[in-house]
Amino acid sequence: MAPLPDAPAPDPRWGAPGAAPASRPSAPRGWQRTPPRLPPGFRWIAVRPGAAPPTRHGRRPLGPTPRYAVMPRWGLTDRVEQTPAAAQAETHAPSAPMIRMTLFVSVLTLGIAALVYVVRYVLLIINRNTLLNSWVAAGADWLGILASVAAIAAVFTSGVMLIRWLIARRAAVFAYHGLPEPRSTRTLWAGCVVPVANLLWAPVYVIELAILEEHYGRIRRPIVQWWIAWVASYLVSVFAMATSFASDAQGIANNTMTMVFAYLLAALSVAAATRVFEGFERKPVERPAHRWVVVSDNPAPTSRPVELEGQEAAALGV
Repeated sequence: MAPLPDAPAPDPRWGAPGAAPASRPSAPRGWQRTPPRLPPGFRWIAVRPGAAPPTRHGRRPLGPTPRYAVMPRWGLTDRVEQTPAAAQAETHAPSAPMIRMTLFVSVLTLGIAALVYVVRYVLLIINRNTLLNSWVAAGADWLGILASVAAIAAVFTSGVMLIRWLIARRAAVFAYHGLPEPRSTRTLWAGCVVPVANLLWAPVYVIELAILEEHYGRIRRPIVQWWIAWVASYLVSVFAMATSFASDAQGIANNTMTMVFAYLLAALSVAAATRVFEGFERKPVERPAHRWVVVSDNPAPTSRPVELEGQEAAALGV
């Protein structure tokens, strides 16, 4: 059965994929609709049903080009962060003026204590032939007790201040050189506080610090003088405490004179420790002790030659 002559031709877009498109009729047909033409710059898009898609916002301006006021100093250096244990080990040392004031007051207190015991010795000599007033005798006894308590407090305070300074100084120096502190804080305290042991270990800690700071040769003599004065003061103080239980008049007089020498040697040892402290404080940890200067290859002559230019020195005597 033949198709009707007036039947519309099939749309070539709906044909088989491989089929050849049918030839269009030359005569235009009135029933076909031509899609409307869009203005330039517009195109048809397919959107999902519903509300219109959100509008796209443009990028925010980045602003001006970054500039540096100075030359950047970053690099590829390795930054080693400090461990928490080392950070906890750091202690804050008392200030240098406070240590100086404490040491000065300690030396003054020990000197006053020695003077008080000199007065007591003079009163003991007077008491051999003349009976002293009870108020004078009681005042001399109580004055000696107060002087001893003040001297002990002064020595204890100055010792604690110097130990704290030593521990903090060692920590700062080892950290500045990038080395770990070989001795713990408890070890340093024990070596400086335990009797008899501190006579050896405290100077050793100070010598280690001086060697690490590279100026042991400059303060070696003050360290040795402080060490000798401290040992002598230690021995005399032990002897004075051992003879303080004497009950006879001559034994009390001898002990009083021993206390005078003990306080004088203690004041001398504190003064020697002050010299050692000042020897370290003259050079800060962060600044080296040497200053390097540039020397030219051709130094200028120090003095003008006596002979003329081109004349030999021996020709002057002819």
